Amino acid sequence: MNLLRGLVARPWRFAAEVTALLIAAVVAFPLYWMVLSAFKPAGEIESTEARPWTTAPSLDSFRRVFEQQEFGRYFVNSLVVAGSVVVASALIAFLAATAVTRFRFRFRTTLLIMFLVAQMVPVEALTIPLFFLMRDAGQLNTLGSLILPHIAFSLPFAIWMLRGFVKAVPEALEEAAYLDGASRARFLWQILFPLVLPGLVATSVFSFISAWNDFLFAKSFIISDTSQSTLPMALLVFYKPDEPDWGGVMAASTVMTIPVLVFFVLVQRRLVSGLGGAVKD
Repeated sequence: MNLLRGLVARPWRFAAEVTALLIAAVVAFPLYWMVLSAFKPAGEIESTEARPWTTAPSLDSFRRVFEQQEFGRYFVNSLVVAGSVVVASALIAFLAATAVTRFRFRFRTTLLIMFLVAQMVPVEALTIPLFFLMRDAGQLNTLGSLILPHIAFSLPFAIWMLRGFVKAVPEALEEAAYLDGASRARFLWQILFPLVLPGLVATSVFSFISAWNDFLFAKSFIISDTSQSTLPMALLVFYKPDEPDWGGVMAASTVMTIPVLVFFVLVQRRLVSGLGGAVKD
């Protein structure tokens, strides 16, 4: 009875909650179908009658994935690429955001506008120029050809986002640190860095997902040396135009999703914490 009264008294809140649940279901359904297809036997996957359940779950698809000789190498390569992009982009973005926020210099506004413009350029439009750049730099068929472009593409977003976090730290706090004898480097790493950590985590999630799921650069820059390939390229092993192994594709995709979920679980507390109450002037 009390529940019905609450629904009548707050219809808009009830409608918003129902809408949120529907959106969450729509977003989660492809993930559910991917995991379900990974556990389905081949007969059910190829059946013309699709069912949102399985009565005979099987690990055959996962077995075929882990029996691939290069799968472990692809996994390690993806970790190296994603980890390098996260660490490098976070450090560079933190220093750059601090510079454009705390210092006044010529063309500072122009530089910030360029960061925004850089995000408007499609990645596909730059793939060919980047290919020739990597070729001239001797980076083709190396993990460096994947790490460097992802750092470049993640920096504009990271710098622009971290700029707000750095700006939220009162300048009075910086002045007080200097009066207490702290050097600029000590203020930067021992005071400012922990306060903008939530922003660094948010940008790191973006950088990690972008680098981990990359297929375009991996397909374009890793041409002949398959030992430098990453996990998205492993999906091509199971996809054949005449006879695709959808179970293997879904199982490999499920394995690819696990590190992203683990990374998100590890950083989710920092991701949602924000700066509320962290700084008091």
